[in-house]
Amino acid sequence: MLKYWMNLATPAAQDRMILLLNHVLSRESHATARLLPFAGRSVVLHLQNWPALLPAAPDLVLLVTPAGLFERQAVPDTAAALRIELDAANPALLALGALLGDRPSVSVQGDAAFAGEISWLMENLRWDIEDDLAGIVGPAAAHQLSVWGRSAASGVAALARGAAAFKPAGRGAA
Repeated sequence: MLKYWMNLATPAAQDRMILLLNHVLSRESHATARLLPFAGRSVVLHLQNWPALLPAAPDLVLLVTPAGLFERQAVPDTAAALRIELDAANPALLALGALLGDRPSVSVQGDAAFAGEISWLMENLRWDIEDDLAGIVGPAAAHQLSVWGRSAASGVAALARGAAAFKPAGRGAA
């Protein structure tokens, strides 16, 4: 039953992530311009070392559009120009790191020029959530919400790092 629900929810979740990615890309015209030469090529994003206790995470296949944005491919692309493997041994820490702007541990295989542009995007693009919030609640409230959000995310990330490093003492030790 869980697998059925995952099969329904995963494409919708991936589409929402791509909408956010395209939102960030579209705010920076030089970022979309860097992807234009790679229109029609695809990138496979694979989560490596995914915990066995969780349902399997399918690969995300992205196609570069003629506008320099991304769209999700429903069918896995065996001839992808680029394969990116993220270390997802701790998915919660990976997600928190993404919120904090940490660069995840990745392995890249494929076209070197395309990989260079994707690396540049990962290194230089950040979602300016404060700017987006300012359009809704005003600049002062957006700034305060951003400060609170960064503080909360930092605290949760520290808690997750501490929990990941925690090793309970063995039983029966005297």
